[in-house]
Amino acid sequence: MKKIVLTLLTGGFLALATPAQAQMNASQLGMQVECLGVELDGSQTVRVLGAGRNRTDAIEQAKKNAVNAVLFTGIRGGKAGCDMRPLVPEVNAREKYAQYFNIFFMDKGEYLKYVSLEDKRRGSSVKTKTKSEKMYRITVRVLRSELQARLRADGVLHD
Repeated sequence: MKKIVLTLLTGGFLALATPAQAQMNASQLGMQVECLGVELDGSQTVRVLGAGRNRTDAIEQAKKNAVNAVLFTGIRGGKAGCDMRPLVPEVNAREKYAQYFNIFFMDKGEYLKYVSLEDKRRGSSVKTKTKSEKMYRITVRVLRSELQARLRADGVLHD
């Protein structure tokens, strides 16, 4: 009986520790976004990190991270001329419009219309490998003004 209780308690503590550890890893790895510049059309060129099982997953995650940063967190690092404010300033907007954004950020989802690899240069992708995943730092352009227009049309942003 003691072994069963001890096993359940240990499992419970591990379950509690895992989300915090995953959150720490996501904040350290997945959301590192650095602004490299702003184009005349209002788009932002950013360098972003993504992690995944393979190269394709890591690059797709990096694109999602770039759009997510422009939408919700803003871009803190990089050149001073960049617009650091998030497009959606509303607190907890990701949760409030969860159904909308879950569909928007699906694999091969609508977010891909607002991220481009036009600014990719030779040697701009940096690969790092751990035991369980591959990480790539890539350069992408986020079409900020088009994204803002889409969110207004869909009723997520209000004037």
